[in-house]
Amino acid sequence: MLRYAFSNKLVADVVINCFHRDLCRSCRRTSIMHLQGNRSFGETVIALPEKWDVPLTDLKSKDRVISYGDDIPIPQDILADKGNKTYGQWFIISNGKFATKINNTLLEQALSGIQADIIMFNAEPELLDGWEKLRLTLQGNVAGLRRLYSDALEFCPVPDDWPHHLFIKTKVVKDLLNNDCLSLSFQSFLKKCRSNSFNLRSVNIGGNVLDLETEDGLLNFCKLGFEEIHHSEFTIHKSANISEDARFVDKVLLGDNVRIDKNVVVIGPAIIGDNVRIKEDVVINSSIIDSGVSVPCNQIVNNRIIRKMDNDNICSLQNQSLRSSDLTDFSHKVISKYRNWPRFSYARLLKRFADIIAAIVVLIFFAPLIPLIALAIKVTSPGSIFYRDKRQGLHGKEFNCLKFRTMVTGADQIQEKLRFVSQVDGPQFKMEDDPRISVVGRFLRETYIDEIPQFLNVLLGQMSVVGPRPSPESENVSCPLWREARLSVRPGITGLWQISRTRQPMKDFQEWIRFDTEYVRNLSLKKDLWICWQTVRKLTDNFLDQF
Repeated sequence: MLRYAFSNKLVADVVINCFHRDLCRSCRRTSIMHLQGNRSFGETVIALPEKWDVPLTDLKSKDRVISYGDDIPIPQDILADKGNKTYGQWFIISNGKFATKINNTLLEQALSGIQADIIMFNAEPELLDGWEKLRLTLQGNVAGLRRLYSDALEFCPVPDDWPHHLFIKTKVVKDLLNNDCLSLSFQSFLKKCRSNSFNLRSVNIGGNVLDLETEDGLLNFCKLGFEEIHHSEFTIHKSANISEDARFVDKVLLGDNVRIDKNVVVIGPAIIGDNVRIKEDVVINSSIIDSGVSVPCNQIVNNRIIRKMDNDNICSLQNQSLRSSDLTDFSHKVISKYRNWPRFSYARLLKRFADIIAAIVVLIFFAPLIPLIALAIKVTSPGSIFYRDKRQGLHGKEFNCLKFRTMVTGADQIQEKLRFVSQVDGPQFKMEDDPRISVVGRFLRETYIDEIPQFLNVLLGQMSVVGPRPSPESENVSCPLWREARLSVRPGITGLWQISRTRQPMKDFQEWIRFDTEYVRNLSLKKDLWICWQTVRKLTDNFLDQF
């Protein structure tokens, strides 16, 4: 993919813009190149293989571009550059196959705190803030979860191949070269390090990585490069033949002799190479079309790189007739991180109808009792009848979850003082003989009558009868992947976790994650009916136990 990128003049300009952006701005996005001088002050050198046959003089670059054969020649003026205080003592080699985004502050701390002649850095997404990792026992059982609250780094074994970034003290660089050239063999480089008894450390550091040898990686990298291109460069060439019905959205780079027929929509960032023909009713979205390619009618090219060598297979793209509404809405479509279901499925349509019917029936049935419950709450405990709490619903939208008040006023503040005696793991709180619960409230909780007002939330579309437990943002942030799964559906008054949990010590949160994700994964009418039946049985048993 990189070889293709540098063989296409328009793509090469965008890629090099991104190289310069990532390398010269305080290391915030450390990235790219086989060679790099002293970052943030010194010169950057881009080294490309000779066999790529790239005409270097045609490349628009603010940095020096060289070619190499078996070894990479190191320019003498780069070696002599002393750079700035932070990075001047380091000569930096970055692996051109990858683009990385690393926390600049963490990188500087590592460089100043690690005593070594050579430090190898590999960006590791699992060390980023917010990531979670399962901790397993030797037998493979889940022991717990590790959550990172800030970007981190950890020492690791020396890798088998070139790392993402290699920092070498400038005073030892020449000892690692052969005739002022760097060997392409990583094992030869390591042998040189050992023969000179250099202190070498390898570190994994929290960061994002793009593999530029993949289509997705190169496309995403090019999107960064578009931000550095001036609007004046986005001009229509006089040689272009573009229909008046064609539409352009956002930044689009056009080559020479481009022909675009009617009803074509091109959504940027996109690159259309020289001598490209795009026929009628085509949508191009965030894609690269190589020079000389002809795109047939009625095609959607979405986040793709269509090279000339692939042109014969272009009909394998998604082929469908486009309605005018498709063209209008295409630029606004976003890939959701939540699970989705077909419009006329049970989960998306029939479940909502069932919720409305069930909520109406339950509220009518309990209507005569609601005044009596309200009176009992008011007489036995000062405060409001209902308790409202902010909870996250479908796709994280907040709503006021209603319940009959079962605790004394100010129970939230008291909970923080009692958290050290919580009998469950995870972010939720539970304790036997909770002193905050009133006498009437205890009866309402044991019989689950306190949750009757939540059927009003069901009528309003904020909740469902069956679903994950409604929880606030403070609890959901403890596990991002679990949160996105459970927020794919409306929270429920009852659910799989509520009827299946075992209450075993220090396993409640793990069971919560397990049963919530299992419910979303296997959501069906049969599953909901089974949960409702088990809930009715449990409610009946709990109610009879009160007498």
